[in-house]
This record gives sequence, structure tokens and C-alpha cells, in this order.
Amino acid sequence: MANMQDSEIFVGSIDQGTTSTRFLIFNRDGEPVASHQVEFTQIYPHPGWHEHNPLELVSSVEACIDHAVHDFEAQGYSRSSIHCVGITNQRETTVVWDHETGEPLHNAIVWTDTRSQAIVNELKQRSNSSELQAICGLPLSTYSSATKLLWMLAHVPKVKEAFDRGTLAFGTVDSWLVYRLNGVSANYFVSDSTNASRTMFMNLHTLRYDDFLLDFFGIKGKIHLPTIVPSSDSSAYGWLASGALEGVAIMGCLGDQSSALVGQKGFSPGMAKNTYGTGCFLLYNVGDKPVISTHGLLATVAYNFGGKAVYALEGSIAVAGSGVKFLQNNLTFFQDSREVNDLALSVENNGGCVFVTAFSGLFAPYWIDDAKGTIFGITQYTQKGHIARATLEATCFQTKAILDAMEKDSGKALSELAVDGGMSNSDLTMQTQADLISIPVYRPKMRETTALGAAIAAGLAIGVWRNFAELRDINRGGGAVFEPQITREEGTVKFAEWEKAVQMSRGWIETEKTAETSNSNSSEPKFNGTPIPLADCNFSSPKPPSTQNTSLLISDIVSEACANTTIKVKAQKTKGNLELAPSIASIIGVSTDLDDADEEDLFLELRKVEILQKLKRLRKLKLGYF
Repeated sequence: MANMQDSEIFVGSIDQGTTSTRFLIFNRDGEPVASHQVEFTQIYPHPGWHEHNPLELVSSVEACIDHAVHDFEAQGYSRSSIHCVGITNQRETTVVWDHETGEPLHNAIVWTDTRSQAIVNELKQRSNSSELQAICGLPLSTYSSATKLLWMLAHVPKVKEAFDRGTLAFGTVDSWLVYRLNGVSANYFVSDSTNASRTMFMNLHTLRYDDFLLDFFGIKGKIHLPTIVPSSDSSAYGWLASGALEGVAIMGCLGDQSSALVGQKGFSPGMAKNTYGTGCFLLYNVGDKPVISTHGLLATVAYNFGGKAVYALEGSIAVAGSGVKFLQNNLTFFQDSREVNDLALSVENNGGCVFVTAFSGLFAPYWIDDAKGTIFGITQYTQKGHIARATLEATCFQTKAILDAMEKDSGKALSELAVDGGMSNSDLTMQTQADLISIPVYRPKMRETTALGAAIAAGLAIGVWRNFAELRDINRGGGAVFEPQITREEGTVKFAEWEKAVQMSRGWIETEKTAETSNSNSSEPKFNGTPIPLADCNFSSPKPPSTQNTSLLISDIVSEACANTTIKVKAQKTKGNLELAPSIASIIGVSTDLDDADEEDLFLELRKVEILQKLKRLRKLKLGYF
């Protein structure tokens, strides 16, 4: 039975993740004293699609709270000592519901879902799409919430009908949970700025919805959006309407990666955290002004306490723990993923092996879509241990690449890297990381840092902790610090070898396309390397274009019946004329980007096509004559 004082205060933390939901109860020292976890259904309707049932997300939270409170009371504590609750959640995952009834209109589309790629491609063709990132910090991609919403508007009748009626409500998971946990009738419809910054609707500088962004996506004034509020607030998030903690206030909210940074107490510019999960998410505190990356990173809100936002640069790595799972499941190197450390330690080094784990291309800061997973340096000497070590090193190399990019963008040197997540349990991996980045790596003893971050956000609102200074020593005891054990020069040599391997891993997808092309009729003429089908196509000679004040815009896709090819060309005329024969336009498949082409370049390419066709006809005539 716990020996407890009546004045003892606890804070609850809802951790709503991608595959499971948890509720943890922390004491003032940042120690979890009770918790419960529930896994929920993962819905995969088609390849690349990933959905969650919005009502199941809510019920999983309610179940976790009830079970954790039961365990808490079984230890002799009283539920009345839990003074507030914080929320941390999977980001970007998109929920839509009817604003009048509170009922969801479709399954939530998860952040990992890629079904909106065609919409992304279309939006990128707009002339003003290049302005988005400077405003919201994010590039156009399937990752953010905006394109997921547009997909539902285009493909889900219930969503479009609510949109037309003016009753469509949109939110990320934080908004949905707050809305339902308060009870629909209470109508608490809010989002914290760390989550709102992942939608592409919020201006990163003003922390408000931006008219340009809303107009760009076509939703201005046509949809109910949650009010953006600080990450820590004593009343903005309402109170739990039912369950074991009925009447307890929700006082904090952070997106999961921001919450992990807060849980690691990354409150100073130059501090960073890296979560080594299935992939990696690295957040780097850049201070009170956003930094728009020019090195392949995302700009986001780190946290917003007391109405003052602090910003971060973010980089993601596609393959971390999933690389270990690849060795386990695909190559059967071991039975349990925890064995990778022992296997890697069975050899002294990587034996010359470098493994670029680009199973789905490379993410930040490289963004190489056509890279493939590639192992370099295999010899007859190579053993399983060498490949295991190279797999762990791949994550460390990519982390260094992201940190280098972050320092270039921010102009601030990293002082320490705080780590959490499954792969951080490997001492070898953490020592390798410290060696490569030449600064200490800190791994806390208690690694529930994401949930702790939400508890801190809520606790700051009610005075459990009054300032950052009081948080300094929380969860510091018993942690491990990995100091660099090689010189910076040695680390640079290793990293240069990795960078060489990265460059050699690219182009595999294009190589496959080229191989297919080489099997086609070699006598066919090509336009920029693309075969041009000639059957049933008639040519007419284009007139030479005027070069005065005529620009070519790659904006429209003009489809023709001939060979189902397209040309992405729009002639914008002010003086002079540019005429392209329809038959020629119909047969040119432009696979390269012509943004930098001018009219004369294009005309010369068209003339090449025409000449090659005429030469082919002349050859046929010559053969017929003899």
C-alpha cells in the first residue's frame, strides 16, 4: 500500500499513437506510477491506404483511462489526486465529421496513407504552389492533412454533401479526441498549434489560419476548422465528460514528435531529440522564430507555452527499426529483433559493408525517390554480423546527415542529442551515433518521453511545475550518456564513405525504365530518350515560333488518342504566334521537366522528330525503289 500525502499531485497523459493508445499517470518527479495500453484496428483497404475508425480511437482512450485509474487506485492512491490530463497524438491523421451531429463521415485517413499522390501532383502544377512552404513550413506531399481532406471531398459522397451543406468539420486526432471526450454538446472544437502546423492550413509565423493557404486548397469559408490554441492552457481543452476521471480538466496537448521533444526537455535552441522507432523522427529546437529549410527539412511548431511559440526543424528517416525487422523476417538472421545487437557485436566492425536501407527511397535530407536498398562492399569475408552492424549504422549515418542539414539551416550548433524509441536500447547503436555526430548522446532511464511531454504541457498549466527550471532534473537520474570515442576526422571519413554509397544507390528505378525502353524497337526515334510511337500518326510541319514575349508553362496536360501520350505544354502568347500541329503534340511523351525550356528549344526538338520521321520514310522509299 502506497504511503501517500493528501497534497500529492499526479498528472494523466493520453498517448494516442498510430497502432495503440495508452494512458499513463505521472507523479511530480516525472515517474509513471500506472498505465494501460490498448491496440486498435488497422484498416488497409488497398495498397498504400491506411485508415482508423474514429470512434474506436475514442473508445480506446476511454478504456485506457478506466483501466489505468483502476490500477492506480489498487496501489492505494486516490483518483482525486489526478489534477489534470494532457494529450499527445499521431499527427496529420485526418478526421471529418458532421458539425451538427458529431458523427464521423468516414474513417480517419492515417498520416502514412499515400492515396492522395495524384492530387499532390496536380497541385504542384499550380504556378503559386512554390509559395506554400514559406508560409506553412511544409512542402506539398501526401504526408500533410490538406491533401487527405481533398481526397475525401473528391471521393466520399457523405463528405462532399456535408461540405455543400456547410456542416463539414475537419480536425486532426487531437481535435477529434477533445471534441468527443468533452461530449458533443459541449462543442469544444480546438487544436493546438503543433498539430495545426501539420495541416498546411496554418501560417507558421502568425499561428493562425492563412487566407492564401485556405484559398489554395479551395476551402476558405466552406468548412468548420478548430480554433488554434496554445499547447498548455487551463480551460481551452475542456473537461472529461464521463468515465473514471469525469470532471478532470484537459490542460495540455502536443503532437507526438513535439511531445517527445518536450519530454526530453529540449527547451533551448540547439537541443534535439531523435526517436528511433520503425522510422526516425528528429526534431531540432531553433528558437522563437521559424526557420524555413533550404536543405530538405520541415519547419514546424515545437511547442507553444504561455502564448509564446518555439519552433523546430524536423527530419524523418524512413527505415530504422524496420531495417532490423527486415533482417529478422526477410533474411531470418535471428528470431527476436533484440538479438541484432549481439549479432552486430560478433564482429569488430562492418567489414567494409555499407547498407543504404532505401527500401522506399531516401527521406530527409536526401529525398531521393529512385534510390533502392543497396549493400556495398560484400566479399567472401562478409558475415551476418557485418550486415547487422551496417544496418544499425545506416540509421546513424542518416541521422548525422539530418543534423548537418539542421545546423546549416538554423546556424546553431547541436549541443546534445537526446534519444528514445526501440532502437535506442542498443548500446552499440547509440555509441555509433555519438561517434559519428561528435557530440554526446543522452538516453534517459525512463523512455516514455512522448507521454511525459503531454503531462508536462498539462502540468505547466495548473502549476504542477511552474517553469522549465523545475523540470531540469526530471527523468535525468539513471540515464546513460554516450561520449564520442573516435576523432571527428575518423567520423568524417566514415560519413564520406556513406555519402558515396548513397549516390551509388540512386537511379535504380530509372534504370529499370531504361531497360524496358531498350527492349523496344531500336529504330524508333526518341524525344529526350523517350520512344515515339509512329503508327497511325500523321505529321504536319509546325511553323517556326516567334521568340518575342512567348513563354511556355508546364501546367496543362493535353491528352490525345494517338498512343495515349501527353505533352505538358501551354503556349502563352502576347506577341507573335506559336503553333504546334495537333498530330505532333499527340505523339510526344514528355517524361522530363521542361520548366527551363524556351520555345526555340522545343521547336528544335519537334524538328528533330519530323526529320527522323522523314528519314524513315525515305529509307522505305529507297528500299522499295531497289
